[in-house]
Amino acid sequence: MRLDKYLSQATDYSRKEVKRLIHAYTVTVNGEVERDSGRHITPEDEVVMDGINLSAPTTRYLMLYKPEGVVCSTDDPTHPTVIGLIDLPKPELLHIAGRLDVDATGLVLLTDDGKWSHRITSPRHKAPKRYHVTTAEPIEDSAVAKFEQGLWLNGEKLRTKPAGLKILDTHSAEVTLHEGRYHQVKRMFASLGNRVVTLHRTSIGNVVLDDSLEPGEFRHLTDEEVLSFESN
Repeated sequence: MRLDKYLSQATDYSRKEVKRLIHAYTVTVNGEVERDSGRHITPEDEVVMDGINLSAPTTRYLMLYKPEGVVCSTDDPTHPTVIGLIDLPKPELLHIAGRLDVDATGLVLLTDDGKWSHRITSPRHKAPKRYHVTTAEPIEDSAVAKFEQGLWLNGEKLRTKPAGLKILDTHSAEVTLHEGRYHQVKRMFASLGNRVVTLHRTSIGNVVLDDSLEPGEFRHLTDEEVLSFESN
């Protein structure tokens, strides 16, 4: 982790304020004055600022039950944001691993661990995302094979990758995706002449939305949940 990020997470200072303090010779690493804000800090390094020995900041991994009407963004002029729902110090340092549309609900993962986030969002790692969908029109049985074969979406040059569709009743289904194109689930049903009414994400990889969470609530992931993405 960069020194300026380390200090910002371990204190109440912003990254800009931290850099000013570093340049003012108030920070030492392993007993030596350090002025390089980009220096890589390891867990074994001893970091002192203004005479105070700082503990290594803990990396955070969270699951959030996103409500309808909340945007997956750090800032938005017209809607509340998922970051605004996180009642923790420096929530603005968290980034969103797998976004949802403003009218969609369900599981959102947040972290300040960039490598872990990349494992979730990168198509190369193929972390499946599962959704519960309700539609305006009945879902035809033939849609199952079409999802599996891949669909042509308006404006796209390639078919969608094979996706799972499990019909639950006439107007609802479970969808499993291995990619994340713009409004993908809605556009897939639209290509079949149907319209998505509700979209709710239930899981990402092996991490399932906790039944005990209410919309707008979050919790820290367990070590097992965090490590589950290592095998993807």
